[in-house]
Amino acid sequence: MSVRHPIIAVTGASGAGRESVRFVFDRLFRREGITAAYVAGESFHRFDRTEFKAAEAEAAASGNPHFSHFGPDANLFDEQERLYRDYGQSGTGRRRHYLHGDDDGRRLGYPELGGGRFTPWEDLPQDTDLMLYEGLHGVVRGDGFDLGKHVDLKIGMVPIINLEWIQKVHRDTAKRGYSREAVMDRILHRMHDYTHYILPQFKHSDINFQHVPVVDTSEPFIARDIPAVDERVVVIRFRKPEEMGVDFPLLLRKIAGSWMTRRNTLVVPGGKRELAKELILTPILRRLMDRRAEVRGAA
Repeated sequence: MSVRHPIIAVTGASGAGRESVRFVFDRLFRREGITAAYVAGESFHRFDRTEFKAAEAEAAASGNPHFSHFGPDANLFDEQERLYRDYGQSGTGRRRHYLHGDDDGRRLGYPELGGGRFTPWEDLPQDTDLMLYEGLHGVVRGDGFDLGKHVDLKIGMVPIINLEWIQKVHRDTAKRGYSREAVMDRILHRMHDYTHYILPQFKHSDINFQHVPVVDTSEPFIARDIPAVDERVVVIRFRKPEEMGVDFPLLLRKIAGSWMTRRNTLVVPGGKRELAKELILTPILRRLMDRRAEVRGAA
């Protein structure tokens, strides 16, 4: 962790809605005049798209049925931890980008690289105020690695499993061209690594945002549509609200229809989720920046 160079990690599986928190931070950064270094989790996958298929086939042939993007064998956790450590110490580090499609390559200045490839490693932008990671493994722990110890604000995006699967099925069939059966097979194939490397991260989150549908999602693989925001509630759990200065009375007044279920748990209507995130994250972000300014001023 670093007061001078804070790190925020937004963690969640594919289909968990991580991007929604990223968009909230984008607005907050513009409003607060904060310059952020952005890091995408998929850039720390060990293999590009073609290499991964070969590595997966090799793992299966050698008797490993669990090889997936969720596990350590398919990721560069050492490189990610090095980036965290370097940024926390000096505000610098190296990143790269994963190109989901050809348009990404053209947008980032690498038109010769097709979708499924990585860009070359590059230095982070100079003079940033903080780093924002968004991906699968923001605070993952395991044998020889502990990324969470470097992170100042840990945020988990954790829709209940049926909703997560519905969102993944709809996204991967509509945007990535997979069949419903292929998405189901991929979910089952990843389940071992999901339970060992994705889920354990959320017990260490400072804040978890869990979307819970209030419509029937009992058979997620045949759902015709994704439950709308007004068909959900969001359960927001704070690990140590007293240390974060969470003002529950203020949140209850400002967010219509919200209520508390435990001393550290707030529930808000789905339609108020963006307001809730802004009200919760704004004072936390300002405290991070105030502490950073105090340290830099004293240097």
